[in-house]
Amino acid sequence: MTSADPGPGAKLLGLRGSPLALASRSPRRRELLERLAIPLIVLPSGVPEADRRGDEPPSIYVRRLAIAKMAAVTGEAERAGAYACLGADTVVEVDGEVLEQPRDREDAARLLGVIGGRWHTVWTGLALCIPRRGSKGSEVEASRVFFERLNPADLDTYLNTGEPMDKAGAYGIQGWGGIFVPRIEGDYFNVMGLPLAALRRLCLSVEGELRA
Repeated sequence: MTSADPGPGAKLLGLRGSPLALASRSPRRRELLERLAIPLIVLPSGVPEADRRGDEPPSIYVRRLAIAKMAAVTGEAERAGAYACLGADTVVEVDGEVLEQPRDREDAARLLGVIGGRWHTVWTGLALCIPRRGSKGSEVEASRVFFERLNPADLDTYLNTGEPMDKAGAYGIQGWGGIFVPRIEGDYFNVMGLPLAALRRLCLSVEGELRA
């Protein structure tokens, strides 16, 4: 499929061409884009995460990393024939503390203890460029999530699933972790790591079709 025939998914997302290069190894982001039948080239960026600078606000932090991931693979994406290149980064914030992916089982248990029984905010930064035109832009989305406090038995069972280990905040709302989320304010897909409505706004903006 060429940029002249991007397909319905890319068109509805706001892109005039495809394929889309995804600068991420996240299976959740890939799954969401594949659900939309968008042709993908997956190019993990290798940009280090857990790279917050001092008291850098989460909104600035995720935007900066998303831009860095996009920039790291833009050249490779263009050589591979990608029409556009997308970078993304997601973190969880509780009272100013930024929670990344857990380092190990013990750290996952700690993170689940931090978010348990309270609200937290999920921040995702997006960055998109169209290499052949040099146009680019970025977007940040925030959602609030209430996560139940886990008793020791449930915590142990959940950790044993392995699901918490590669996710910011140590849970996956689309999997077993969703059992413990009775309330959410904002974009559900943002909590998965790819806010689709925000991505559409970004695509339209970079394509020059979004009007204030």
